[in-house]
Amino acid sequence: MAGTIRLLGRPSIADDGVLIRAPRGRKSWALLAYVLLAERPPTRKRLAELLFADAEDPLGALRWTLAELRRALGVRGALSGDPVRSSLDGLTVDVLQVLDATDPARLLEFEGELLEGVELEACPDFESWLSIERHRVASAVEARLREAAVGLVAAGRAEDAIPFASKAVAANPLEQGNHELLVRSLAVSGDHSGALRQVAVCEDMLRRELGIEASASLRQASTVEQRPTLGLVGSRAAALSSYETGRAAVSAGVVESGLECLRRAVSEAARCGDVELQGRALVTLGGALVHAVRGQDEEGAITLQEAILVAERAGDRATVVTAYRQLGFVEVQAGRRTTAESRLARASALAETDAENAAILGVRGMNSSDLGDYPAASRQLAESAALAGRCGDARQQAWSLSILGRAHLLRGDYSQARAVVEQSLDLVRQQRWVAFLPWPQALQAELDLYAGEVGAAAEGFEQAWALGCQVNDPCWEGIAARGLGLLAAERGDYQGVVHWLDQAARRASREPDRYQWVHAHVLDTAVGTALDEGDHARARPLVVQLGALAARCDLRELVVRANLHLGRLGDPHAITSARLMAAEIDNPQLARLVDESSAVLTGDDS
Repeated sequence: MAGTIRLLGRPSIADDGVLIRAPRGRKSWALLAYVLLAERPPTRKRLAELLFADAEDPLGALRWTLAELRRALGVRGALSGDPVRSSLDGLTVDVLQVLDATDPARLLEFEGELLEGVELEACPDFESWLSIERHRVASAVEARLREAAVGLVAAGRAEDAIPFASKAVAANPLEQGNHELLVRSLAVSGDHSGALRQVAVCEDMLRRELGIEASASLRQASTVEQRPTLGLVGSRAAALSSYETGRAAVSAGVVESGLECLRRAVSEAARCGDVELQGRALVTLGGALVHAVRGQDEEGAITLQEAILVAERAGDRATVVTAYRQLGFVEVQAGRRTTAESRLARASALAETDAENAAILGVRGMNSSDLGDYPAASRQLAESAALAGRCGDARQQAWSLSILGRAHLLRGDYSQARAVVEQSLDLVRQQRWVAFLPWPQALQAELDLYAGEVGAAAEGFEQAWALGCQVNDPCWEGIAARGLGLLAAERGDYQGVVHWLDQAARRASREPDRYQWVHAHVLDTAVGTALDEGDHARARPLVVQLGALAARCDLRELVVRANLHLGRLGDPHAITSARLMAAEIDNPQLARLVDESSAVLTGDDS
């Protein structure tokens, strides 16, 4: 059989486009999806417990269902062994094609959520897994659609990008970045009235559904045009001068004039035919849009993708590496794990120097830490810091050490966290890197708080908050306000807790290109402090928001924490799900929380 398994939308099996008889029972589809999407082949015992615990003979019911699936699939050796392996030779699976992105055009064919219509109320652990997996797969589909649209706009094919951007909007209409990408695609293709209509649609939706105003970047996207590549012959000297001036201005914090110079450098370099300088100017412009200006990641991503195309023509390996790494950073912040890893893998495959590898490993370590893979994060971040120190890149060293310190803090390894955070702070101060200072300050203040040094913690959080507001960085504002909320909780001031954590959530999420981990981390703290106070009315909507965000962005530890919060709200199945998911995460602090919740559930206070 050379057929297709459809798991997105109503599940079905087709042979050369003709539907064939499906396996009997909804549990057959559930079993097939779980085996295909589990991180590692599941054991028969695990599958029997997950789906057939209510049967008289769970393992017998599993064997029958596996045999039924093999009959329907027409593949004799499929779904065999213990653990059970799929082995679906000759068959394609729609959801796996989306995750692999082997053919971007096929993205437009896929419709519906994972296992649409399949609900197994008698299997709560499976239902919990399916809910999380639906969010994760939907996010992966959205990320692939965005990736295709960005690539097409960067390649000068904006009209072809419109269907991909439109589908991304349909998949997640409350994400302003998707609307902005569609607006930009329409504007660059020449449909300015269509772009303005889409701006109005987005503004109304955000105001009605979320009670917020769209950022300025949305309307700015409606005024862009295709970047000119032809015209009067430019001057290489003028292009180089604009490039150096723009780079220096951005580095000095004079961002707007720096961006103007860099855009001029791109145009001048294109006109005089210097593709290498054009690629360097594009990657510097894209990096500035991503790091120096909030709310401009959509334009930044397109510019970086354009830099790759230009630099590949010029044979400029270093610029290609930088652009892929910067694109990876954009995807990590947005919680789009699949596309983040593919961008970073490309950068890593081309990297040659210590400086390049240090920067890439830093972003990979950040991604691994967000994902909850702490062993990988520790290896990557420690190697990044060592390579950065060896090549004299003090800022990269400080950055990687700060993310490593965060990982130690989350695991409860406070002595190790303090050592690396203090080292990061020393480097930041030596470099006078004011724009980054609030982050390690907030980390050190949290460590002070856990050590009982409340006065030092208050001073650190207040400094981080003031400086975060001064540099206008929503991440630093959010993380510092969260710290002030923890401080209020330590002092027994619940009104202060609510004030600061509401501030933290609002600040951390105010830009469309927010760092999703910070937003989810703040929500986790808000739910936990509300439950500690017995304020279930506040906790309930926040934990729903946290669970959906963490699942969509594959923030696995925060998915576990959301389930533990649900357990405290009276859902015993959520604690069971949390325990199963936490077993895959190497975090003693998290394991302790799970054990405490399980003990409460069983009435074992020992």
